[in-house]
Amino acid sequence: MTTIAKDFEQPTTGSAQAAHGLTVVAVKHRGRWIASAVVAFLVLQFLWSLASNPKWQWDVFAEYFFSPAVVQGLLLTLQLTVISGLIGFVLGAVLAVFRLSKSPLLSAAAWWYIWFFRSVPLVVQILVWYNLGYLYPTLGLGTPFTTDFWLAEFQTTTLVSNFAAATIGLSLHQAAYSAEIIRGGILSVDQGQLEAAAALGLPRRVRFFRIILPQAARAIVPNAFNEVIGLVKGTSVVFVVALPELFYNVQVIYNRTQLVIPLLLVAVVWYALVTTVLSIAQYYVERRYARGAVRELPPTPIQRGRRWAAEQWARLGDAPAGPNTDASAAGVVASAGDDRRSTDERVEPGASAPEKDTVPALAAAGHGGATAPTRTGGAR
Repeated sequence: MTTIAKDFEQPTTGSAQAAHGLTVVAVKHRGRWIASAVVAFLVLQFLWSLASNPKWQWDVFAEYFFSPAVVQGLLLTLQLTVISGLIGFVLGAVLAVFRLSKSPLLSAAAWWYIWFFRSVPLVVQILVWYNLGYLYPTLGLGTPFTTDFWLAEFQTTTLVSNFAAATIGLSLHQAAYSAEIIRGGILSVDQGQLEAAAALGLPRRVRFFRIILPQAARAIVPNAFNEVIGLVKGTSVVFVVALPELFYNVQVIYNRTQLVIPLLLVAVVWYALVTTVLSIAQYYVERRYARGAVRELPPTPIQRGRRWAAEQWARLGDAPAGPNTDASAAGVVASAGDDRRSTDERVEPGASAPEKDTVPALAAAGHGGATAPTRTGGAR
């Protein structure tokens, strides 16, 4: 029984199966194969329609994909994403600390900020900032609680341009969501970690940056990248202030040429490419922060490809047997020989003693692979 239990734990080999007369039947995943066939059919059908339908107008797509207007719009989209993302996450970290503060004023102020900017739509925020000059014609520095800007004074319409209004709106909106993401990551750290660090007498700054933040990053990073990806697409709403980002420029071109679908396809592909790059970066950042949580890091796509190729090659039966496989097979056959010998000695009291060379023969057969069961049967 001990030998059989070991067989189920070890990789199944042909010699091990033959040694015990067991037949391993592969599980038939019929549902998986049917679902895979349906998915493959749908994908092929979609690709066929892309290639055969002339209304996609791939020549127009190729003409405008690298056009100067589209590329300039893409650069402005990336610029808005980077600036708004940085300001949003820095301000969000401050708000998260305020929310966790024991000060009721700071905690309440952060709560009200998050509540307000999550309640108001992003488009409305951008339009309000763009029309701030209606409320405050001039802005400046001077005597508090007065309009005496004796130190510096600016025209609001000049100071808050369409780019500034879009950046302010995106940054403040992103900060409200980032604050909750960071606060959730900090709260996910086990309280015992904080108590252990405090028991060691570590300063607060060391506790936060060396113990809490690295562990909280594992919970923050996935949601943070999700927000950044959403921010890339969220920049498309700044067309309401006539800022020539990617989607705005595409709209201008197809309104002039009436080539709606090919130009929309240009925007879709560019957004998909940017999202793909961010997703790849997210994978490697998550992999880095997983070092302290898992015993073995998840494989990279290249490592997965190599492992898959090795498995497929091994299934063909052409791969040379590794040392572990030989050792396990020899161990199984040798232990089978031990059990067989002990059974012979116990079950056949009146029979003649087994041949002395049975055990060495079994051990030798274990190294020989599939010949072991035949020789065992002959000895009995």
